[in-house]
Amino acid sequence: MTATILTRRGFGQALGALTIAFSLAPHGSAAEGVKLPGSLAANPLLDAWLRINPDGTVTVFTGKVELGQGILTAFAQIVADELDIVPERIRLISGDTAQTPDEGFTSGSQSIEYGGTALRHACAETRDVLLKLAVAKLATTIDKLTVEDGTITAPGGWSVTYWALSPQAQLHQEASAGAALKSPQDHKYIGKSKPRLDIPAKVTGGAAYVQDIRLPGMLFGRISRPPSYGAALVSFDEARLRGLPGIVAVVRDGRFLGVVAEREEQAIAGRDELARAASWREAPLLPSPDDIYRHLKSLPATDHVISSKGGDIPPAARLSLAATYTRPYTAHASIGPSCAIAQFKDGELAVWTHSQGVFPLRRDLAKALDMDLGKIRCIHAQGSGCYGHNGADDVALDAALLARASNGRPVKVQWMRDDEFGWEPYGPAMTVELHGGLDDAGMIVDWTHDVWTNTHSTRPQKDGCNLLASWHLAQPRSPGPPEIIPQPAGGGDRNAIPLYDFPRQRVTHHFIPQMPIRVSALRALGAYANVFAIESFMDELAKAAKADPVEFRLRHLNDPRAIAVIKAAASFAGWQPALPGGTGKGRGFGFAKYKNLSAYLAVAIDVEVDRQSGQARATRAVAAIDAGQVVNPDGLINQTEGGIIQSVSWTLKEQVRFTPEHIASRDWGGYPVITFPEVPEIKVIVLDRPAERSLGAGEAAQGPTAAAIGNAIAHATGVRLRDLPLIPNRLKGAFG
Repeated sequence: MTATILTRRGFGQALGALTIAFSLAPHGSAAEGVKLPGSLAANPLLDAWLRINPDGTVTVFTGKVELGQGILTAFAQIVADELDIVPERIRLISGDTAQTPDEGFTSGSQSIEYGGTALRHACAETRDVLLKLAVAKLATTIDKLTVEDGTITAPGGWSVTYWALSPQAQLHQEASAGAALKSPQDHKYIGKSKPRLDIPAKVTGGAAYVQDIRLPGMLFGRISRPPSYGAALVSFDEARLRGLPGIVAVVRDGRFLGVVAEREEQAIAGRDELARAASWREAPLLPSPDDIYRHLKSLPATDHVISSKGGDIPPAARLSLAATYTRPYTAHASIGPSCAIAQFKDGELAVWTHSQGVFPLRRDLAKALDMDLGKIRCIHAQGSGCYGHNGADDVALDAALLARASNGRPVKVQWMRDDEFGWEPYGPAMTVELHGGLDDAGMIVDWTHDVWTNTHSTRPQKDGCNLLASWHLAQPRSPGPPEIIPQPAGGGDRNAIPLYDFPRQRVTHHFIPQMPIRVSALRALGAYANVFAIESFMDELAKAAKADPVEFRLRHLNDPRAIAVIKAAASFAGWQPALPGGTGKGRGFGFAKYKNLSAYLAVAIDVEVDRQSGQARATRAVAAIDAGQVVNPDGLINQTEGGIIQSVSWTLKEQVRFTPEHIASRDWGGYPVITFPEVPEIKVIVLDRPAERSLGAGEAAQGPTAAAIGNAIAHATGVRLRDLPLIPNRLKGAFG
């Protein structure tokens, strides 16, 4: 995998005569009365974000957490630059309800935009506080002071350190966002690739994950779930577990069954015996997998027109096209099953969790356990795989329920593989219907987009209790109502509004509250399916207009940054407008601005298709990304590469299989993912814009990659597939 980083100067050299318009972000103080930027708005106190320690270190507090995206490394770079200290002085504490600000969930590619922005302003303002103290101490003016690694120096060589001034620094005050931020030319760390803080333990077998934590006196727990969503517990023979080696406690509360043991293998054996001891009554509650999209569209839906322009009367079109695209239920498929550790002691509960939102989790734990919120502490520890709302929150309640029966000893609960696949909330199935009209000049004059989908978030929220075990208790809690994530970010309708400029368009979100299968947030939410549909349809319309797909996109765009990433990806991929198709080898293109708010990404992908087997393989991907100011280029490249690889897996392999009675995908055999030999060669071009604000980038690649693969397969074979995943039997069926 390779990468190229283009600065503002490098754009012109690489792309010839391309002109790029910049709107430079101000680096001065915020206007009076303007809402505080980023996460400062909800957490305005400076000492909520950092503490200057007398021992020469700086403790940084953040509610955003490390999910493998390298965010803590980037935060250290931001703090080091704004405070003028070396990164080695920084101690990071993240996601701890007893210590850090409440920043909600780490999701939606918002950590740099919100958490990073808050830290920049908090550090800049703290630096001003310290400089003003130094002015009095050194008898000079602020403009004559210089700072080097926390040492403030005045003319004549007199100096004082942050650490000496720290006892006098009053940081328990609200931020004003009035302190000037460092200019890009003054950055020492922002914009440079720095080694990830979280990597060494992960590659050396150290204690990197919550799964690795060992506490004194720790016990081990396992859960035995019902065999299906609606199964009723008819009988349970607890006596079968008596006398099993190491068993400390057996917990039954309604349909919730769990076991606690001295050793992990004893807990696993106890789980097996729990399953044999329970008798269940089942009913076929799931829809038929053969008509899931028809079934979803038959359910009651609320319709929301999220974009409309150009009037009600369609313009005259020379040619009209319509197409329907679908996306199946998709699992998170975390490599490491969900895990948590809980300890009840002196009436208080501590939970070590890889939840993406420790504060919302704490609220739901309090509801499920009938506890005072102040007696629960949730502490983030990294998990080995996430990408949205998987079982991390659910297993935290599992651990807490077992810890209540463990006499103050901590209990570690790790889900088994069939727990993870069978009970996690999946990415929702979706249907997208598109209609487009072309005029005589080959321009799109009419565009209609309809998307049918469930909610894309059933994370812990203010209403109800969204933890799995809470629904199985003898006194079950009710889940919160399904939520619509509002535009402009959107949920199921994320990226449904095209960035292209069409004279008439209408985009409708058909929101389906009823969820026949448990669903929630999966990386990119609805953007994956919506971008797949839009970008596939753009190729179909380009073909009808007898136009090159890249040129066709450019003729419908006015955004100079969108134009730049498309040209960069096409240029570095060696795009050839007249490349012959139908040879079994093809090249496809995809583009989107994630959420229409965050990073721009364009990608060209090469595929090879075996017509006999129907097997398609992505061989090369060349992507260009514009995420504004880049804090850690290597981190951005890692995220883009990972997004491409994950999307290749989703697009060519992944779907949750089920019957009317059960979830059938319960292991890797029933839910295959991409293997190492199937990973394409990847090249990432970063269009760095130091003067622009940073844009979220972690989920920018999923939709464009899926579309580029679909378009490449169409180019390679002459066959257009519109139903994800693009698996061999669908290709063979399309070949006839």
